[in-house]
Amino acid sequence: MKNWYILLMSIFCFSCQQKENNKTAADATKPVVQKEKQENKQIGDTIAMNFKNEENVFSAEGHLDSLNSKVYVQFKNEVLGELNAQIVPDAGKGNIRFNQIIFPDKTSDGPFGMDLKIPLQQKGTHILVIGHSLMAKNPYYGNFKVQLNIRKE
Repeated sequence: MKNWYILLMSIFCFSCQQKENNKTAADATKPVVQKEKQENKQIGDTIAMNFKNEENVFSAEGHLDSLNSKVYVQFKNEVLGELNAQIVPDAGKGNIRFNQIIFPDKTSDGPFGMDLKIPLQQKGTHILVIGHSLMAKNPYYGNFKVQLNIRKE
């Protein structure tokens, strides 16, 4: 009786494996119908600007809250030119601004307002720090959009 039980269990396990193997082989032959949308997303307190939209502009949505009172926007610059950046809060107005830009050589500049226009004289990874002004009351908490446009010289 024990032998029959072991034989049945091994046949059952073998047949289950066969179905899974056939299923994965069938899935691999299916064509990819939809192209995954590439977008820049905030993960924790950082937005990595890896993808440009159809207008050749980096664009992303971010969120400031009591845990993430600063958001770091990283982008890689391959050309020398001028950076034009804007923050658009969902509320329309708010105590939110570009606090600082950190250049690839670790020097920095700032603070700025909700709009930023600055020459980029270095190639490499730049970091924009977005937060509220410590000199003003009512820190901004909520969603915002950030756009970066780099024009060649």
